[in-house]
Amino acid sequence: MNKKVRVAVNGYGVIGKRIADAVLLQDDMELAGICDIIHDYRIRVAVEKGYKVFAAGSDNLEEMKAAGVPVEGLFEDLLEHTDVVVDCTPKKIAAQNRPLYEKTGVKAIYEGGEKHDVAGYSFVAQANYEGAVGRQSTRVVSCNTTALVRVLGAFQQRGLIKRARTVILRRATDPWESHTDGIINSVIPEAKVPSHQGPDAQTVIPELNLVTMAGAGSHNLSHIHFTMIETTKPVSRNEVREVLSLASRIAFIRARDNLVALNSVIELMRDLGRPRADMWEVAVWEDSIGVDNGEIYLTYQVHNEAITIPENIDAIRALTGIEKDGARSIEKTDQSLGITKDFLAAAKTAEFTSQPEVNIGPGEQAVHRTHMDCMCKGFKGSEEPTEWD
Repeated sequence: MNKKVRVAVNGYGVIGKRIADAVLLQDDMELAGICDIIHDYRIRVAVEKGYKVFAAGSDNLEEMKAAGVPVEGLFEDLLEHTDVVVDCTPKKIAAQNRPLYEKTGVKAIYEGGEKHDVAGYSFVAQANYEGAVGRQSTRVVSCNTTALVRVLGAFQQRGLIKRARTVILRRATDPWESHTDGIINSVIPEAKVPSHQGPDAQTVIPELNLVTMAGAGSHNLSHIHFTMIETTKPVSRNEVREVLSLASRIAFIRARDNLVALNSVIELMRDLGRPRADMWEVAVWEDSIGVDNGEIYLTYQVHNEAITIPENIDAIRALTGIEKDGARSIEKTDQSLGITKDFLAAAKTAEFTSQPEVNIGPGEQAVHRTHMDCMCKGFKGSEEPTEWD
């Protein structure tokens, strides 16, 4: 297929607007238009960007026109000029749209809020791209599941996982709606074990031995995962680093760089000029990697608003068959978005042991003290030690 793939985005919310922007960065795709039911600032931004706007239904069409939003027509009109639709509508709505996609013959990509059965194939590019090539539809799994598949899949591919356990602390709500929803001064654990993310990851990697537990905290800046892997053989920290460094869409961050919390990592994304401060990579704290008697311990941050965007771009290529090789699609997508393996590679800080050599100079001693102070940021309670040995 030499012509550009025509992509429609249904639902211009947190995920939809990011996918629309990402489509414009691809040289083998074009944005046919976006569809929604709203007429506030969110859809007006799409108009400012020059996107063609369509209404989900006739009632929405009248409202949007009355509000002054230039509307091209109805969703069905958009589908007439579309090769593939990415449905980013709220959970359960996309499943209701499935008959329309089947009737029109438009290929469809669903998001993680829908069940696996909506497409019968759950997708993470690094794990199962080739199986989605030419399919009529697929489901891009949720943000947390995407992160689990990326991280654990890297070890699973090397036969290193005997079993894995992950504790997930989810954000309370998305930043844009923090004024209407969320959690105040509390953490809510999920009562069900395993939480849904573990079984969801197994829809992508069926043989993955994984149990997840989850809860939601009173913050809105991404999720955090704590993963423990019982390995099939002993591994060193350097071997763990190598596995992660070779995996797609995983990047290292370091507490010694004062990246000590979710907010500081998002601030880094702002400082790097990332659009909307997006982090498409899984950010693994390199200096928190631990190994002990056949177990690996990892801590990593998952930006729920952004992590699935590259997967959606790859899913478009897979369904339409414009790229049959997953590695080539991933490389193409990563280059277009600016996905990296190390956010601060050009100015990487020195690494000291917890007990540096006594003969280091005063400058190195000062840097070491600063690094140790950063590494100790997690010790906040009065019952905790004041220093990290």
